[in-house]
Amino acid sequence: MHDDPRGHGHFGEDAEAVFDQLGEDGFPVNPDWLRLTSVGIDIGSSTSHLMFSKLVMWRRSTGVASRFEVIYREVLYRSPILLTPYSDPDTIDTAKLAAFVKQAYDEAGIAPDAVDTGAVICTGEAVRKHNAAAIIRMLADQGGHFVCATAGPNLEAILGAHGSGAVVRSRRNGPGMNVDVGGGTAKLAIVTDGAVRETMAINVGARLIAWDEASRVIRIEEAGRAVAAACGYDIAVGHVIGDAQKAAIAEKLGDLLFEALRRRELSPLAKDLVIVGPLQHAGALTEISFSGGVGEYVYDEGKPDYGDLGKLFGAAIRRRLPSLDLPLAGSVECIRATVIGASQYTVQVSSSTVFVSRNDLLPRLDLQVIPMRLPADTEIHTAERVSAGIVEAFARVDLTPATTERPVAVALLGPIFPSYASIRALAEGIAQALAPLSGQPWSLILSADVAGLVGNMLTRELKVPHDVIVVDGIEVGDFNFVDLGQMLQAVEAIPVVVKSLVFEG
Repeated sequence: MHDDPRGHGHFGEDAEAVFDQLGEDGFPVNPDWLRLTSVGIDIGSSTSHLMFSKLVMWRRSTGVASRFEVIYREVLYRSPILLTPYSDPDTIDTAKLAAFVKQAYDEAGIAPDAVDTGAVICTGEAVRKHNAAAIIRMLADQGGHFVCATAGPNLEAILGAHGSGAVVRSRRNGPGMNVDVGGGTAKLAIVTDGAVRETMAINVGARLIAWDEASRVIRIEEAGRAVAAACGYDIAVGHVIGDAQKAAIAEKLGDLLFEALRRRELSPLAKDLVIVGPLQHAGALTEISFSGGVGEYVYDEGKPDYGDLGKLFGAAIRRRLPSLDLPLAGSVECIRATVIGASQYTVQVSSSTVFVSRNDLLPRLDLQVIPMRLPADTEIHTAERVSAGIVEAFARVDLTPATTERPVAVALLGPIFPSYASIRALAEGIAQALAPLSGQPWSLILSADVAGLVGNMLTRELKVPHDVIVVDGIEVGDFNFVDLGQMLQAVEAIPVVVKSLVFEG
């Protein structure tokens, strides 16, 4: 993290000029400084909670291509952990959830119109409930301006790995694995050199079966039935589940999870429960870490029982850890790993070289960034490699160009040699991959300064039958969303706001 600007250590010789007029919070008051209040809401299959954060951003220069960066972050409020309420096995109780969120706003003393940005993340089995989309809309209406993302298993794995600190640690410790275990699913991520390289998800979790104080089953998911059946039990809502049954099912969950962690051939049941994967990474790892609700039990067996398999499942994981021969690393966050990221956004403002096929295309708001990293081993990229890379980038966030309904921006990150052959190949690859993407302009973000060349190649030479927007010179990555503002005619530039999930680094 940067030095605290209130100590002036980040600004060197320019400190006196920068800090000429300070606000009550100790930060400068001028157009180069922004203060935002952000909220993150995590609706999971097992638990729900939210967090408010204050972000302070500083623009390094006043030029058109200047960028705002996060200088200071402060958690303003952490809500209690709520067991996600259900009105029936397939329906999240919207009224109770709305009341919980309202109470959190009241306790934090933050009015909805004071929230500048934020995200609602719906995860695990909660995503599969039929009213998940309605809940996200309700929370957006109740809470202010949101970037709403329904996380699929790949994105959940990425969020868990960042929120736990595993991604940051991989820069100094080498390749590792983070395992985010929640109420309905476990998400595995291979991390190395400060990035998530591969993900996997399997349908094992703490709240596949839940019971009341009398051990009477009040909820069971299909995966829970399958695991119970493998243990020889026929369990249904209303049945009393005994301690021996609970223990046996938790042990079976531990066996299934460790089949995935060992990266070997999976049993038939484990294969049936795999959502994404299995992991292909065969190299050595230096550590393993855990996040999610069950991660709390892995690190602290004294956590209270919530009427589900979490405590027993966590114990089963702990007992099996020595078999992996991997050091257990600490975790920055466990159950709050996703929500701490969702509440902390950074804003970038940039772009001086742009292409827009029609003036009325702007503004474009809340575009989910689909990052594709161009290979650095060649000056001229082939159309085939570019096209395949874009399709793979969509798959990493559980989308496809043909089926996505969410507005997206494809980011091609990495070197682009400014020759005709290279730009032509790049444009042809984009055209091939995005041909099925209809109903919205093709919004492109480049890290190289060739937006005009790529836009002209697509529209004038390849004559793609789509509107095209191309912006360059900004930094984006995983789980980013962007707003593209109106063209600044005086300088022919587009103000670009990048809303990035920010983790400790």
